[in-house]
Amino acid sequence: MNDLTPSPDILDPIEIASRDEIAALQQQRMAWSLRHAYDNSPFYRQRFDAHGVHPDDFRTLADLARFPFTMKQDLRDTYPFGMFAVPRERLARIHGSSGTTGKPTVVGYTKGDIDVWADVMARSIRASGGRAGDICHVAYGYGLFTGGLGAHYGAERLGCTVVPISGGMTERQVTLMQDFKPRIIMVTPSYMLSILDEFRRQGVDPRESSVKVGIFGAEPWTNSMRQEIEQAFDMDAVDIYGLSEVMGPGVANECVETKDGLHVWEDHFYPEIIDPETGAVLPDGEMGELVFTTLTKEGLPMIRYRTRDLSRILPGTARTMRRIEKITGRSDDMIILRGVNVFPTQIEEQILKCAGLAPHFHLELVRAERMDAMIVHVECAASHAGADARGASSRELGHHIKSVVGISTRIEIHDPGNLARSEGKAKRVIDNRPKGQ
Repeated sequence: MNDLTPSPDILDPIEIASRDEIAALQQQRMAWSLRHAYDNSPFYRQRFDAHGVHPDDFRTLADLARFPFTMKQDLRDTYPFGMFAVPRERLARIHGSSGTTGKPTVVGYTKGDIDVWADVMARSIRASGGRAGDICHVAYGYGLFTGGLGAHYGAERLGCTVVPISGGMTERQVTLMQDFKPRIIMVTPSYMLSILDEFRRQGVDPRESSVKVGIFGAEPWTNSMRQEIEQAFDMDAVDIYGLSEVMGPGVANECVETKDGLHVWEDHFYPEIIDPETGAVLPDGEMGELVFTTLTKEGLPMIRYRTRDLSRILPGTARTMRRIEKITGRSDDMIILRGVNVFPTQIEEQILKCAGLAPHFHLELVRAERMDAMIVHVECAASHAGADARGASSRELGHHIKSVVGISTRIEIHDPGNLARSEGKAKRVIDNRPKGQ
C-alpha cells in the first residue's frame, strides 16, 4: 500500500531500546506497581494476603507468576469504586462498560493516567502511519466506552486535527469524509464496512477517498477483512488493541510497515500468556490467554488481568518491544458446537472467500432434535441476488465451513442491506437455544 515507514528520529527511544533496557525498566516499574496496589488498594492487599504473597517477594520478572490473577468479576464485585488505589477525589475521569448483562465494570483515571494514555495512543497512531497535521476522523463511540475519547486524546497529543463524529449517522459520516478529507479514520472494522456500503450507495468511489490510514479495533477481525477494506479504499488498515480494564485502546498496535502483529507498549503494560485452564505461564510463541499487568497506572492498577483474549507473544520486528499475534477470538466467545471449537472470525474468513456474499453476517445458535445447530445468516452481494446465484453461494460457503472449520451449518442468504448493521462493536452470535436445558 502506501509507504508510511516512520523516520527513526520521530520514535520514542524506548520503542527501539535493547531488550535488556526494556526488561530493566519493566522490573523497576513492576516493583512500584505491585507496591502501589498493595499499599493503596484494600482489594489488592486482601487478595495478595490471601495468596500468601507480598510486594517484597518480587525480585525478578519471573516472580510475577507468584501473584494472583485479577478477573472482570472482581470489578463487578467491588462496584463502583472498590478497586481504586487513589482517593476518588484524585480521579480525573471515570469510564465503564454498558452494563447490559449486569452491573457495569467501572474504571478510573488520574490526570497522570490520562497523560500516559494520550502518549501511548499518540504512539499507536504514529505507528499506524499517522502524522502531526493529519485530519483524524474518530468514529469510535464517545461516552463511557473508552474508544472515542481514547482515540481523541491520542490524536490531539500527536498533533492531529480531530473530527469527533462518534458512531452512527452513517450518511453524514461519508458526507463529512468527502468534505473534510481526513487522512486517518479510527473506527471498529465492522462499522467501516457499513461506511463502505454507504459510499457505494451514494455512488462515490471509496478508492477516491482521502483516507489513507485506517486504525481498527474493539473487536476481533481477520486479515481477510483487512484485505477487503484495503482494496476497497486504497488504504492501509492497521490493528489496534486495548481494553478499558487495562487502559483503553493503545495497549498494543501494529506497525504499518510490517502489519505482522501488534507491538505491546511494554514500558507501560507487561504481557503474559497463560494456559486458560490451568493458569500456568506459557513460553513466548505458544497460544493461550493474554494477561496484562499495568506498570505505571495510578488510579486503577491491574495486576495479572485475565483478558480472555487468545493470542501468543512473538519477538519484536519493526520495534524491539514484543508483539502479540492478531486477536482472532476470546476464550469466552468460543462456540462449542457438537464438540468442535468455533470462533466467529473463522466463519468470517470463509464468507470472505465467496464472491457472491457480502461481509455482513451473524450466527444463530438453535437446538434441533436435541442437537445444537448453527445457522449462518449472511447477505448476498448485489451482483449475486438471483436464486441460482444464491444457491451456488450457499453451497460454496457450506463447503468451506465444513472443510476448514469442520462443522455442518445451515446457510440463510438475505437480501443486500437486510441484516442489522453495527455502529460500534458487532454482535456476531445470537443464542436462541432453550435456556436451562
